[in-house]
Order: sequence, then structure tokens, then C-alpha cells
Amino acid sequence: MEHQLVRPSAQRKPFDPAYDPVHAPNPGDGKDYAPTYWIATAGPEPEDDGPVTQDIDVDVAIVGSGYTGLSCAIHLAREHGIKATVLEANGVAWGCSTRNGGQAQISAGRLKRSQWIERWGVDVARKMHAEIAEAFDLFRGLIREPEIDCDPQDGGHLYIAHRDKVLPALEKETRLLNEVFGYRARMVGRDEVHSDFVRDAEAKGAMYEPDGIGIHAAKLAFGYLKLARKLGAKVHTSSPVLGSELKGGVHHLRTPGGTVRARAVCIATAGYTSPGLHELTRHRLMPILSNSIVTRPLTPGEREALNFNALIPLTDTRTLRHYYRMLPDGRVQIGSRSAITGRDAVNPKHLDLLLAGLYRKFPILRGIEVDYSWWGWVDVSHDMMPRIFQPDPKQRLFYAMGYGGNGVMYSAQAGRRMAQMVAGKGPALDLPIFTSPLPSHGLLTPFRRLGQWGMYRWYYLKDEIL
Repeated sequence: MEHQLVRPSAQRKPFDPAYDPVHAPNPGDGKDYAPTYWIATAGPEPEDDGPVTQDIDVDVAIVGSGYTGLSCAIHLAREHGIKATVLEANGVAWGCSTRNGGQAQISAGRLKRSQWIERWGVDVARKMHAEIAEAFDLFRGLIREPEIDCDPQDGGHLYIAHRDKVLPALEKETRLLNEVFGYRARMVGRDEVHSDFVRDAEAKGAMYEPDGIGIHAAKLAFGYLKLARKLGAKVHTSSPVLGSELKGGVHHLRTPGGTVRARAVCIATAGYTSPGLHELTRHRLMPILSNSIVTRPLTPGEREALNFNALIPLTDTRTLRHYYRMLPDGRVQIGSRSAITGRDAVNPKHLDLLLAGLYRKFPILRGIEVDYSWWGWVDVSHDMMPRIFQPDPKQRLFYAMGYGGNGVMYSAQAGRRMAQMVAGKGPALDLPIFTSPLPSHGLLTPFRRLGQWGMYRWYYLKDEIL
């Protein structure tokens, strides 16, 4: 197995595989990218505006240059005539946006539609569904832009039952989607999964959703960058925010090269949000590591055996789910949850667990060479749903994050919604994800990872044994 290091740069500092956002004061300053398949195959990096080199005054500063931050910059310019300044600690889209699985699904956060109803009632749940459907339409439109060439694989999403015992719940969720939300999901039997979609040895059946797109994660981010700069946004890399102070209603964001004085601030740092970035975001997320691998290109015989007739996003029904698909160049990508701490991320046992998952689904691939292996931090909120919110009405500060591993698609809409709030058009946004802050674990915060350790073991028992 070759753990590839890609895009070495004399100007960049070494990539830190043990980086941990729970403890690190910031994500770094000009660090190299994680060794992902996406960065290795994205082509030349688009130009950005380089580091901040002096004190500057701006209307809107956006902290974080991933999908959310760049979408916010795009929509501030397009819909509100505001040219934002984006501040990025390392390279553009250095965090979640170039370490994910490239799967766009019609979801946001970790909760199912039935759980929305339990939490908020059916009327709010229907409005939430409408918001997510609108978001998917926005995403589909964005990836058609000439600046964004992200190898889209459109055709739906398959939610694969990995055990017989989960089929009744999956069937119930499918009926709910149709009867309550008017969404045409359908159940697919094991034989149809194998003949029309993929020969996944674990599959007992599946739920098919008409909306799902596989994309090239880095090409999407770099396309957003091109579009944002075309619309007048400035994107400063190697410019981490080292401190923030509010003076006379103006936010003073300190970077290594100078202070950025901003009348409004948007935080879009997701799983890479440092505890010291701002008091209003401190410990509001639970960063969770996710591992991902990409195999060598499959041979014609292997492709025939796996019968990938649908090159669409696939996920299984484990609580710590696997997400996987066939890439346009004939490789298989698969990911799942990983270590609990950054220090343990390099432990080979996590790669071995992911490989075991690959082999269960596709036994013919046992021992296949893996060309790319990496991990990244997922921004899971404590109640499993994202927030786009202004946490203090006295400060023009906003954040958008907490996607729980479903941010590839919804981040585009979240950036747009945050832009609306900045422009003073937020009062019409009345869903719970717009009107309440990211919850905190309060006194339990120091023990979150102990709880995570216990929950991982419970999830394993529930998913594989009980």
C-alpha cells in the first residue's frame, strides 16, 4: 500500500497527520495538503490572493475557504453585491472540503426524516425537507457553472441494508418519504441491487433516492474558488486567524501578516474550528475522524465481477456507516469513521478496519493495492444537525457548520443562507437550524471523547452482533 504524499511545495510546511482540532490552537499556517486522491488528481491549483501582508479594512471577512466559505463569498457577490475577503490558514479548501468522499446526497446533518418529525413535528419537518430539496437544486446549478468542472456522476443515491434486521426500518423510512414528504424514494431488493447497481456481497436490499451526485472533491472546491474570485472576492491563504477582538462594533482579526478589520464576520471552519478561534464557537462541535482510501484502477475482470452498473454514491446502514463508490477512472473509494484522537490517527489498525469493510462488500478485492489513504475531521454537532446562525444579536458574527458528514451538497446552501443573514435578510429564515445556536455539552465537554469511545463500542455491537 502506497500512502502517497502529493503536491509537495517548498513554500509549504509539512502536513501534520496527527493534527487534532480539540487541542491545536489553530490549523496551522501554510501547511501542505493531506495526501488525498482529490489533491493528487485535481490538476493545477487555481490562483488565490496570497497571504495577508498588511492591516486591511473589509466589509465582510469569511474565516475558512472550504465549500461553505467560498459559497458564502459567491452568494454575497451574486445576490447582495458584497465582495467578501476570505481568510484561510493553509491552502484553499485544506480541511473537510478536500478530505471527504465526494458524495452529494439530499440530506444535511445525521438525522433521518422520521427523527425530524419526532423532534420538531411534521409541519417543520416538511419545511426542512423543502429546504434540503432547494439546496440540492442550488448545488446542481452551481456544478454546471463553467468555472466548476468537478466530474459529476449524477443518478441518485443507494442506501444499502447491510443486515436483514435493518430492512423493516428502511422500508418504514421509504414509506414516510413518499407519503409525508412526497419524495419518490423506493425499496430495491437484493437481486436488483446486484443486477442494476452493484454486486455488494453484504447487501440485503436498499432504499434508492433519486437525488445523489458523486463529485471530485478538490475540483469542486477549486471551481468555487475560481467563481468567487471572478465575482470579486479576495481569498487570502496562509492567513490563520490567531485572535479576534471586537472594538466599536468592528471585528479585529489578527493574522500573521496583519489585522483584518471587518464589519461582519462569517465563520466556516467546520471540523477544523479551533477552541481559541472565538468564544461563540468554542466546543460547539464534536470533531470526528473519518478514514478514506482509494484503490488502484480495477481490471476489466474485477469491474465485471463487481458489476458497478450505477456510478452513484453508496452508503450502508451502519451507524458508523461506510460511504463508497466507483470513481470515473475505475478505482473504488471507500470511507468510514476512524480514530478518536489525532495522535492515534496514524495507527494502522484503522486502515485495517476500513480494508476489512471493503473486503466484506467486495471479496474479490481482498489484497488489492491501495494508492491513496487519508483521514479528515468531520464537523458533528451535539444534536446531529447543522446550524447557520448569528449567535449574538449584538455582534455581526455568523457561522455555518455542523453537517455531520453530509456537507458536500448542503454547504452550498448554507453559505448562501449565511450570506442572506449578513445582508440583513435572515429574519425570513425560521427553521430551527437558523434560529438556534449549536448546542454545547457544557460540563460534559472534557469527557466527550470518553463518551465517544463508549458509543463506538455500542454502535459496533448494535450494527454487527446484536
